[in-house]
Amino acid sequence: MASSFTRLISGRNTAALLASLGAGTMATGYLMSENSSLVAETKKKLYPPSSDFPDLRKHNNCMASALTPAIYAKLRDKLTPNNWTLDQCIQTGVDNPGHPFIKTVGCVAGDEESYEVFAELFDPVIKDRHNGYDPRTMTHPTDLDSSKVPTLPHPKTATITPLLSHISNQTKPSHICDILLQITHGMFDEKYVLSSRVRTGRSIRGLSLPPACSRAERREVERVVVTALAGLQGDLAGRYYGLGDMTEKEQQQLIDDHFLFDKPVSPLLTCAFMARDWPDARGIWHNNEKTFLIWVNEEDHTRVISMEKGGNMKRVFDRFCRGLKQVEQLIQERGWEFMWNERLGYVLTCPSNLGTGLRAGVHVRLPNLSKDPRFSKILDNLRLQKRGTGGVDTAAVGDTFDISNNDRLGKSEVELVQLLIDGVHYLIECEKKLEKGQDIKVPAPIAQFRK
Repeated sequence: MASSFTRLISGRNTAALLASLGAGTMATGYLMSENSSLVAETKKKLYPPSSDFPDLRKHNNCMASALTPAIYAKLRDKLTPNNWTLDQCIQTGVDNPGHPFIKTVGCVAGDEESYEVFAELFDPVIKDRHNGYDPRTMTHPTDLDSSKVPTLPHPKTATITPLLSHISNQTKPSHICDILLQITHGMFDEKYVLSSRVRTGRSIRGLSLPPACSRAERREVERVVVTALAGLQGDLAGRYYGLGDMTEKEQQQLIDDHFLFDKPVSPLLTCAFMARDWPDARGIWHNNEKTFLIWVNEEDHTRVISMEKGGNMKRVFDRFCRGLKQVEQLIQERGWEFMWNERLGYVLTCPSNLGTGLRAGVHVRLPNLSKDPRFSKILDNLRLQKRGTGGVDTAAVGDTFDISNNDRLGKSEVELVQLLIDGVHYLIECEKKLEKGQDIKVPAPIAQFRK
């Protein structure tokens, strides 16, 4: 019966046949068919792309702005080598028209190849989200040399003569830029800055990303990462806690430390298929000092975080760079590597995190500046963004904000951390002036990319 049905639907009168059979018989045929891919292909031919194009009239995300009927028609039936489709890429953006605090991206990648197979969608989304970065013509710089962000005395009292002595009339402008990067120090006034953090993500090449991975692939990510992390030594040595294996006491301790991530409840993540099989093969690793942390199989294969209380961003970034380099080396020693290319930098699930994937941030008290009508403009010009201290889905409570770099792609890790340092120092100086009843100025906009 199954073979007969398969032969029938492959004929030239397929559409008429299936229409006459009705939905119930079609469903039975699907179950009985020995060649379901042929059935699926025939079904696609019944409905043109125009019939499948999503209703995006009330949407405000990057995907909705980029996806046209022509692009959809061209990409709808394409598959990546892991059988990831365009409709799976865009489902979260279709299901979530907007967000109260930020403009969302509206699409995710299921694997590294998604960014190539569906480039006609992802390229304009990347250009929109990353303020003009063109992945077809531009290359992304990577720099994990934390010595370029040294701890120096406060800029008002620091002497810059030693640095200026390296600059001559023959010095290239790009080299002057590198020298001047070192003027601003990486230590904040802890009257205002309560904590400092740097995070990024890394994906294991050859395995599907979290929206698309099978249980076996997810478990392989966990095995590869946890085996590698066991090789960390010194102040980076630590332990892994699987979400499904930890005791109630361990779970409560991680909650108290603000480390534990829970099953995703945000529709932005659940509609992107992030919560399947929860908590299978998910977990948290941290060093013994609880200052270097890695999430396994949440939104990305890994989320790498360096954090501590207080304002020593220099120390946080040092640990971040050392840890990332060691983890990558340990991964490579086991025959694996991270997803990376020169156009997109490090490849992650959400296009918003391409490039460095880096978010350097502080929790900072700004009771006066936050009430000033120029606050948002100052943040925009400094290439910074504010969130509530509870994360991306939260509004600020009181006068404490999570301030971080807005950019991920087109600037290196060193540049983005320095941008955050310079910007937060400016915010604190504005706060101090307002405390004294003095006026403040909106700074000139910072260029998006190095010319």
